[in-house]
Amino acid sequence: MQRRNFLKSSAAVAAVAATGGIASATNLPVQDKEFYEFRIYQLTGGGSKNTMKAYFSEALMPLFGKFGVKLGAFEEYDKEDPPKLYTIFVYPSAQVYFQVQKELTTNAEYLTAAKTYLELPAAKPVFERYETFLTEAFDKVPQLRMPDKSRGLLELRTYESYNEDAARRKIAMFNDEEINLFDKVGLQTVFFSKILAGKMMPALMYMLWFKDMEERDANWKKFSDSPEWKTMSGKAIYADTVSKVRKKFLTPTDYSQI
Repeated sequence: MQRRNFLKSSAAVAAVAATGGIASATNLPVQDKEFYEFRIYQLTGGGSKNTMKAYFSEALMPLFGKFGVKLGAFEEYDKEDPPKLYTIFVYPSAQVYFQVQKELTTNAEYLTAAKTYLELPAAKPVFERYETFLTEAFDKVPQLRMPDKSRGLLELRTYESYNEDAARRKIAMFNDEEINLFDKVGLQTVFFSKILAGKMMPALMYMLWFKDMEERDANWKKFSDSPEWKTMSGKAIYADTVSKVRKKFLTPTDYSQI
């Protein structure tokens, strides 16, 4: 009897999934929102930047292009040493994400193009390790907003929350009110996303772009001084939604698609 009930339940879940009904935690169906894989590579120095550029440009990006995936690549604004490389892989959907993972191990054309990179000896690694975050776009910004070519500075911000409900309320704050104010004062959005898997959970991650640091500081001041922000931030429903803010300033590489 328990087995029959389990099978009935499993069939019901499969039916709901087929109709897109499992996206109950959000307003938009999962397939209408992009998925992002954000990576932070700790490079080894030397020619590692050029090696990564060649791998991305000659092997990974051609494969990504076949599936409508974009690749953004950024360096640190403050040029820390040893250097780090920040990348974002923009997948049109979760389905494409999983499809591409399979292609990375089976696609003959990609494997040939990536041969030099993949066969580097253990004595000469390109990076020590990389951190990775899998994230889902917000309802309000379901697809990445491509920055202008004049972008000289990108600001990556991560907001950690003390529990899941606080994170949910902060995401609702962005979706319902805060992103509209960002647009109004010139805080130009690249993406907003909920972190689904990563080391700082629960949390969200987003990126803004500016021409330079001067424009960034001026537009953030417009935001913090606005009466809309003062009213919004004083609402009880949004209290204690962020326990820690992390921010990093980046510049685009010459091969970045974002």
